[in-house]
Amino acid sequence: MNHNASPPAPARRVRGVLLPCLAVLGLACVLFVLRGPLMMSAPRCMAGRWHGCYDTFNGVVLMTLVTLPLAVGAAWALARVRPAGGGAGGPSAWRLSLAEVGMVHGTVPFLWLTMMPGAAPGIAPARVSLVPLRDLVTMGPLGIAGNLLVFASLGFFAPVRFAALASLPRILALGAGCSVLVESAQYVLRLDRVSSVDDVLVNAAGAVLAGLASRRWWRAPSRTSAHTSAHTSTHTSARRPAA
Repeated sequence: MNHNASPPAPARRVRGVLLPCLAVLGLACVLFVLRGPLMMSAPRCMAGRWHGCYDTFNGVVLMTLVTLPLAVGAAWALARVRPAGGGAGGPSAWRLSLAEVGMVHGTVPFLWLTMMPGAAPGIAPARVSLVPLRDLVTMGPLGIAGNLLVFASLGFFAPVRFAALASLPRILALGAGCSVLVESAQYVLRLDRVSSVDDVLVNAAGAVLAGLASRRWWRAPSRTSAHTSAHTSTHTSARRPAA
């Protein structure tokens, strides 16, 4: 009996339908819990007002959700114009396009929030906190959740799009590196925000956790390039003269 055999086609189809349904259900539950805070910003956002919408967490999250259909439409349009060069076992045009749009749509709003200036930008001295875990207490549950989400989309979709990033250490390095750039920009631009090492740790952890969630869709290295490299190395060894 072959225990390594792949599951039958009906089981794969059921799993392929069940997972998106569970994701939609989870999103609906989150929206139901957050409906009160999100709807507080709805009037200002619908009126196109800056204050109370684009400078608040609730307003930015609300507009991100509202523009989600546009992001899906952009991914569909990219998939339509992308040449179908994935081949057998390769990533589909739809998956690549969805990953590209998802990285942008899920990361830019949180970067916008992290670069929002405080009460006295340019006046207050730049502040930095380099003691690990000291600021976690002051973050609170919502602050920790927000920091986990900053690069979650990047950690989720980057290994789906790029085979070179399809490993946990590389996702960790990607999340930490991007977070260091953001914290450095906050310090250099004097945005009246604290550049904290805890933000880097939580941002990187969020990217890794999101990467684990998308692990079954990670892009594998190209078989063609691997075969070509092996073929080239074999011929090089065969041509090398014996000592």
